[in-house]
Amino acid sequence: MLVRLALSDFRNHADAVIEPGPGFVALTGENGAGKTNVLEAVSLLAPGRGLRRATFPAMARQGGPGGFGVAATLIGDATLGTGVQPGAPERRLVRVNGAAAPATALAEWLAVLWLTPAMDRLFAEPASERRRFLDRLTLALEPGHASHATRYETAMRERNRLLADEVPADPQWLTALETRMAEHGAAVDTARRRTVAALSAIVESADPGPFARPTLALDGWAGGDLSRELAQGRGRDAAAGRTLVGPHRADLIVTHRDKDQPAALCSTGEQKALLLSIVLAHADLVAATMPHPPVLLLDEVAAHLDPLRRAALFQRLSGKGQVWMTGTEEALFAELPADATRLHVEHGHVTAS
Repeated sequence: MLVRLALSDFRNHADAVIEPGPGFVALTGENGAGKTNVLEAVSLLAPGRGLRRATFPAMARQGGPGGFGVAATLIGDATLGTGVQPGAPERRLVRVNGAAAPATALAEWLAVLWLTPAMDRLFAEPASERRRFLDRLTLALEPGHASHATRYETAMRERNRLLADEVPADPQWLTALETRMAEHGAAVDTARRRTVAALSAIVESADPGPFARPTLALDGWAGGDLSRELAQGRGRDAAAGRTLVGPHRADLIVTHRDKDQPAALCSTGEQKALLLSIVLAHADLVAATMPHPPVLLLDEVAAHLDPLRRAALFQRLSGKGQVWMTGTEEALFAELPADATRLHVEHGHVTAS
């Protein structure tokens, strides 16, 4: 977990330093003050583009030099840093303990998961959004997942390019790419299925309290001999302009267990509750199975819960790792433990509240 976070020219934060405690971190302030920006900075300490999935130039402070930096010290004095330089705003730099490293290496140090208002309609969105969500859950449990997923996607893009070319592709090169896709695709699919099974076991055994209980399944690709399927489907994929089989076609299927109803058909409130239940189960799973607890980012979640569910949320998360939360009112976090870190954010300035 983080013991120090420093932001330089990130969003509306010109220069901010936060020293959070090990448990709850509550950030309060008006809308637009920069609370979510802090959570976004923390989310960049994991592989990927963060909780907003924004471009790196968009993260640089307006009126600033054009680059930005996010640096953190973890418990045990390990250091992580990421950002971009003014002259290369699209090229992300990552440093681990002072040495240059690929972004995928960040997963070995932090397990970061988030829940934001933009995710409220996850179950109504295309399958790609749920795959991305599941991959984030999986990455927290299996740091090598990001590397397999990246290599699979790279090989698939190259295969698609070759199939779309007017010049017939070298069959041996296609076979090599398909073999690579099969190898990394099998690792991606297996890791996802392990995550779904482990989450299902947690949901089955845990007391759901006042939250909805989801049923989880992975659908859309049943596995098999992917290299053979790809070789047989070259003509079909060339005509379609994309690869039509593989783990990139998988979907996370969520059902409201008590109502036996697909999440996509549930009310907006029920979908939020199901999503929160998955995140809570994942926090329990990471805390129980991984050497380091999770860092959980909850953006404006408390405001949408009644007092009973808010108290149940705080109790469920107590002792599960570092939990960063945002809200417009300090009263939302009145029931947090006395040792919670309470911060006020105003116009890019972060102070103790």
